[in-house]
Amino acid sequence: MARIFSGIQPSGELHIGNYLGAVKNWVQLQERHESFICVVDYHAITQAYDVISLPQRTHDMALGLLAAGIDPEQSVLFVQSHVHEHTELAWVFMSVTPVGELERMTQFKDKTQREQSVLAGLMNYPVLQAADVLLYKADVVPVGEDQVQHVELMREIARKWNARYQSAFFPEPDVDLVGAARRIVGLDGQAKMSKSLGNTVGILEEPDVVWERIRPAVTDPARVTRKDPGTPEICNVYALHGHFSSPDTVNEVAVKCRTAGWGCIDCKRVLAENVSRAFAPMRERAAEFGEQPERVEEILAEGAEKARVVASETMTGVRSHMGLLPSHTTSHRHVT
Repeated sequence: MARIFSGIQPSGELHIGNYLGAVKNWVQLQERHESFICVVDYHAITQAYDVISLPQRTHDMALGLLAAGIDPEQSVLFVQSHVHEHTELAWVFMSVTPVGELERMTQFKDKTQREQSVLAGLMNYPVLQAADVLLYKADVVPVGEDQVQHVELMREIARKWNARYQSAFFPEPDVDLVGAARRIVGLDGQAKMSKSLGNTVGILEEPDVVWERIRPAVTDPARVTRKDPGTPEICNVYALHGHFSSPDTVNEVAVKCRTAGWGCIDCKRVLAENVSRAFAPMRERAAEFGEQPERVEEILAEGAEKARVVASETMTGVRSHMGLLPSHTTSHRHVT
C-alpha cells in the first residue's frame, strides 16, 4: 500500500475551498493508501498570527477534518509540532538546499512583494514541507496545482541528500492531482477561497449562515437585472453548482441563466440548499464530537504517537548515514 502525506494549516474552521480542493480527495485516498494527515502549525508561524487563538484554531481544524470523513482508524491524524522530528529533518535538509532554489519559488516571490522585511522562515517554508513529506518517506503527495513546484523541490532535496550521503534512503514522491476541484475560486469571484478574505463558507455552518454567505456571491456581471440573460460558464456560482448539485439541476441552472428564466438570487438559493444538504452529515459528526470534546485531543495524541514511531525510525537512519554520534554512545576520557 502506497503512503501519502498531506498537511493543512490551522486556519480554524474547515471551509468548502479546503474540502473541495483537498480534503474530499484525502477522504477517498485513505481507502487505498496509508495516509498521514497533519495539521501543520509550524507552517502557520511564518507570518504574524494570534498566539492566543492558535490552539483553538488547531483543534477546530482537526475537528473539521474528522467531520469531513478523515477516519483515525484509516489515517494517522496529528499535529506537526507534536512530532519534533519535522523541524530536525528540516534543518538537515537546509544543509543541502541551495538558496537560489528557494528564491525561485513562485509563492515566495509573490509573498515577498507584500513584505517590507522577509523572514527566513518564509523562504525556508518549502524545506519544512519537504521534511514533512520525506520524514514519512511518502510515495505520493496530494496537492493543488499551486503546490506542484514545491513537490518538485522536495524531489530535488531528496536527490541532493541521497547523493551527498551515497544512499537511496529518501524516495522521490509523486504528485497526485486527482479530483476535479484543484483551485476553488471564492464567493467574490476573483481570489482563491480563503477564510482571511471572507469569501468562503464553513462546512459546519448552519443552513441560515450558509445562505447569508452565498446570497451576496458574485455572479455573471452582465446580468444587471433579472430579465438579462447570462453566461453560466463565466459564473462562479454556476461552477459551485457543479460540485454540489445534481446533473439535472446543473443543466436547469444553465438553461435558466441563458434564458433569464430566473434571477441570480434564485440560482444562489438552490445552491445554498444543496451545500447545506451535502454537509449535513458532517455537521452531525461534529455535533457528536462536541458531546465528547476530549475525544479530538485523544485522536491527535494517538496519531502523534503513531507518527513518532515512523519519524524516529527515519531520523535514526538519517543520523547514521550522516555520521552523527548516536545519542546512546558515551565517550570516556582516559585517565592515567
